[in-house]
Amino acid sequence: MTTNRSIETHHHSVTELCDDGSRLYGTALSMGRISRADVETAPCLVELGFLHPDPDDSRWLRPVMPFTALAQRLHPLEREISERRRLATELTDVFTPFMAISAQATGPTHAITVLEGVELINGSLNRATAECRSEMLTVQPSGRRRADILVKALERDKSLVERGVRVRTIYQHTARHSAEILGYVDRIANTKVEIRTIDELAERLIICDETVAFIPASDDRQIALELRHPGLVRYLIKVFELIWGRAVPLQAAAPYETALDGITEIQHSIAKLLVEGHVDEAIARRLGMNVRTCRGHIAKLSSILGSGSRAQLGYLIAQSGILEQHQ
Repeated sequence: MTTNRSIETHHHSVTELCDDGSRLYGTALSMGRISRADVETAPCLVELGFLHPDPDDSRWLRPVMPFTALAQRLHPLEREISERRRLATELTDVFTPFMAISAQATGPTHAITVLEGVELINGSLNRATAECRSEMLTVQPSGRRRADILVKALERDKSLVERGVRVRTIYQHTARHSAEILGYVDRIANTKVEIRTIDELAERLIICDETVAFIPASDDRQIALELRHPGLVRYLIKVFELIWGRAVPLQAAAPYETALDGITEIQHSIAKLLVEGHVDEAIARRLGMNVRTCRGHIAKLSSILGSGSRAQLGYLIAQSGILEQHQ
């Protein structure tokens, strides 16, 4: 009786998926199906569209793939966001003449604006995005991005390409293993969005047209700088183009292919940082991967070079000449 009352009152939004629901949905995805009896404590999985009846056996339920479930939940939100984007564009058109007057009146004093707080930073980014008419350039360090951040990026990029804006983004090579990023890429396929990856990136960068650039000003990303000085923006565009020229298109497999010496490009990057004296945690952070993955690559390097210790590995890397071969 207690179970029935629990089921009757078991209602919540998808953003508050309960512990039982999370656990059982994961089990269903791993096994390919789950029995109806097993999910009695989490009727939300059926109500929210995470599970559907097995057409071959009514005793079982099959999981809806995460990206399909996400798309179903996002559809009404996408319509709402599109409408708000339209209103934002209309408001921007109203205020554009006044912005021009303000720019002439204030001169260079607003070339650098300090933005403090996520809300203020996002508001400035949204305005710059709404005003963008030609091209947006972005640099995104780290191999993973949170799903909610990618949802916002997807809406932003869809709005841009619908207006004919070209979008170029640089991730780190480890992004190629991120299910979230690969799902985002599938949804913007066949558009004017181009993605490349590289082994190491310094910091985040966003540039709209040749007008405004945003860079972080604190490690916790609570403070950012909005740059509108033409010289600074041109300089950052040149930096972006330099990195873009060295980066590899996402569709290419080169970053993880094994070279003639048996070592991948990622492992060469790790070898370089090892010789420079960086510890595992610092190497992982700089290359956008977790520490376990980093140590796995270090173990492979040790095996290939015949190293019996960390100190010997650094010596063997330096003596092998592999770093000179990949400069």
